Amino acid sequence: MAERDYYKILSVGRDAGEEEIKRSYRRLAMQYHPDRNPGDRKAEERFKEASEAYEVLRDPEKREIYDRFGHEGLKGTGFTGFRGFEDIFSTFGDIFEDFFGFGTTRRGRTMARAGADLRYDLTISFLDAAFGKEINIEIPKSMKCDHCGGSGAEPGTFPSTCPTCRGHGQISHIQGFFSISTTCPDCQGEGEVIHTPCSQCRGQKKVRKKKNLDLKIPQGVETGSRLRLRGEGEEGERGGPPGDLYVIIHVERHEFFDRDGDDIICQIPISFFQAALGGDIEVPTLNGTRKLTIPKGTQSGQIFRLKGEGFYHMRGYGKGDEIVQIAVKTPTKLTKRQEELLREFAAIEQDKGEKGFFRKKRRWGKG
Repeated sequence: MAERDYYKILSVGRDAGEEEIKRSYRRLAMQYHPDRNPGDRKAEERFKEASEAYEVLRDPEKREIYDRFGHEGLKGTGFTGFRGFEDIFSTFGDIFEDFFGFGTTRRGRTMARAGADLRYDLTISFLDAAFGKEINIEIPKSMKCDHCGGSGAEPGTFPSTCPTCRGHGQISHIQGFFSISTTCPDCQGEGEVIHTPCSQCRGQKKVRKKKNLDLKIPQGVETGSRLRLRGEGEEGERGGPPGDLYVIIHVERHEFFDRDGDDIICQIPISFFQAALGGDIEVPTLNGTRKLTIPKGTQSGQIFRLKGEGFYHMRGYGKGDEIVQIAVKTPTKLTKRQEELLREFAAIEQDKGEKGFFRKKRRWGKG
């Protein structure tokens, strides 16, 4: 940056007072502010130039050295101007707050900060996951103290500007040719001190409260599903937006059904005779019972599929299926007559098997 006359940069005379210098800088800062001139390198340079001039002329010691020795004199003090925009906004945060409000993202202590996100773990039943449900949840969170209105000071008293950092929230230390800024130890970067803390929040500006929220659980959620409630997290700082609330779903196991994606799985026991003779059976589903036709000779472990009896697809249309696995029960505690019939049945089966075996054997021999 060229070493131009600081008085000419701010368009003030050498006898200008503090308020005149400040007014001139405010006008130039508003005119050449980077947020108002995006991508304009010339405006950025004018903004930096005006800020450097104001930093020198507002400080009585720097101004005296400059008046006597010019730019060379300032170099002997270690003053080298600002490294970037962040340094400028941190140093003159109170000025920019006056005409840009809390929306500017380049200030130091007055920079708005978004609130933290919150997590809430919610356990629901298998059927609630299948069909969805509207429930009310209670969320613990930090909220603005009603007693002090979020100022942190007892009603009737007010915070005052920190005398150490003069409200900047940071202190600059000159070490050789470098200027190092650190957080003010007296106000912890707030720029203000509270002499009479609020009796309710003890100067923290927030208190822990519980908030009730109505939550709509969509159909088809599963364990690990994450529901996002925008703006229901912690409140922001200095006008910043609130965080979000993330509800993590945990689904309880069902006593009869299991889940595989959007399909549900169940095992249905049938008798040996039903498996052999076939017929209709009643199968439980999420929507009641449904008839399933079992063909003759059904084997244990055989799978049947009931279309559309599963979970709703969360990210699309339609539903999954119900997978029915057959479990053939072996009869026990037979009566004498049942045992006789089974032995007769077994003999017939054995005879059929032997005849079939010898027929195959003859075919093999001919081959």
